[in-house]
Amino acid sequence: MRLIAILFLLLFAAAGIVFGALNADSVPFDVGVARLSLPKGGALLVALLVGWILGGITAWVGTSFAHRRKRRRALGQTKVASASSP
Repeated sequence: MRLIAILFLLLFAAAGIVFGALNADSVPFDVGVARLSLPKGGALLVALLVGWILGGITAWVGTSFAHRRKRRRALGQTKVASASSP
């Protein structure tokens, strides 16, 4: 299984290198305070990384809120159970 994952990683890395080599044109970006010019491959890589990071943060926040809610419910049930016992 690890060999298959390594092969897929190498395949996608090679495809990314080929994509970057074939699309070396610069793409201008205006980010409000500065103007940037990146190659298309670099711009795609930056967009993928930013999306990956934002998606990870969103997933982390969503799961942390769910875990916090479950802990509060469990704590509330234990308080109710301990208060009702003599």
